[in-house]
Amino acid sequence: MSGSVRVAVIGSGPSGLYAADELSKHDAVSVDVLDRLPCPYGLLRYGVAPDHLKMKSLEITLRKILERPGVRFLGGVELGSGVTGITVDELRECYDAVVYATGSSVDRRLSIPGEDLPGSFSATEFVSWYCGHPDARVDAFTLDARSAVVVGVGNVAVDVARILAKTAQDLHVTDMPDHVLNVLEASAISDIYIVGRRGPAQAKFTSKELRELGELASADVVVDPAELVLDEASKEVVETNKTVRRNLETLQEWSSRPLFGRDRRIHLRFLLAPVAVLGTDRVEAVQCERNVLDGSGGVTGTGEKVTLAAQLLLRSVGYRGVPLPGVPFDERSGVIPHVSGRVQREGRTATGEYVVGWIKRGPTGVIGTNKGDAKETVEQLLADLETLPRAPRREPDAIIDKLAQRGVGVVTWAGWEAIDAAERALGAAVGRTRIKIADRAALLIAAAKTLAG
Repeated sequence: MSGSVRVAVIGSGPSGLYAADELSKHDAVSVDVLDRLPCPYGLLRYGVAPDHLKMKSLEITLRKILERPGVRFLGGVELGSGVTGITVDELRECYDAVVYATGSSVDRRLSIPGEDLPGSFSATEFVSWYCGHPDARVDAFTLDARSAVVVGVGNVAVDVARILAKTAQDLHVTDMPDHVLNVLEASAISDIYIVGRRGPAQAKFTSKELRELGELASADVVVDPAELVLDEASKEVVETNKTVRRNLETLQEWSSRPLFGRDRRIHLRFLLAPVAVLGTDRVEAVQCERNVLDGSGGVTGTGEKVTLAAQLLLRSVGYRGVPLPGVPFDERSGVIPHVSGRVQREGRTATGEYVVGWIKRGPTGVIGTNKGDAKETVEQLLADLETLPRAPRREPDAIIDKLAQRGVGVVTWAGWEAIDAAERALGAAVGRTRIKIADRAALLIAAAKTLAG
């Protein structure tokens, strides 16, 4: 093998950066990490709840990857056609291999009547808003609702409920943008329902996330003991799964704990399947059918209806990937088809194309799961190095030059550092560590003096 191998990683979230980490261990490989946003870190910056400070500290580790000599960050580069986009063919002109790491960015729908009424949102929309994502409208949420229903019993649902239950003062220590804190300060919400169609043994939240709800000073937790009764299949899960056992113990404790008369209440409801969203001009209630466990881990509807009054509905029932322009996509599974990370086109391995993360395996696992996943893919790429055709344009700035010809500036690592400094300065001015800049134009202005191209 002669000369350096140039690899483009599309997406700067944990999965993409873990792939860059593995690749950068080899002197013969240089890596450009491309992201459509001006800022790196993907889900860590725009998906992890702002009050999870320990998890967000993982940025320190990911930052070290992007600071390595053989790795570059190129922000504001979107995969796609048009003036501001870069196509797969153009990428292949400049890189010997491409690794797709774009995640699963859209929520699954409930597919029930009334789901599109005003006041009904996906959890991703709400998370993007409170995390200051540039794609989220500043005025997307007002929180004038008195009660909210969060459908889903995974960690994202718990995060959403916790943020709704906390006070703005609780969240002042985070990097939340001021417009989010202002809305939370004025929130009228008093009751938050977390609704799952199956029983507590089938819930997907982790014990740590669940317990945090019971530690809130601003909210009581309400659990109906009748909804904690287990069938034989659920009992087997409890016996064999430590996380489920701890979760059930926590829920049982809460079901017998007296309420403290706090301003807000979080209701954990099980065996309720939403069947309709009620309302005329906006969400007024969520109608559910009561389920019973069927003895084998599933549920059966009873026909009994339970109506939860609510003016805000947030669905968190799973995620799926979205197709990338010019990249094969399996609509059924919502991922890029692959074999051990090697992308497949029409049943054959695509030379020089690889995939990692949720867009590879679906929305499963935690952030750390991406490490082993990335290692598997990179092992395939490294095994292919000798046979990979070399890109015709070998100059390091080829992709930057292509975009510059269209008047598109690329946010380099220096640009991100300028954004980072601007956010820290905003925070320091009011006694906070950082205030996230949510507006895309403002982000580019902060990076403007360093734009490449």
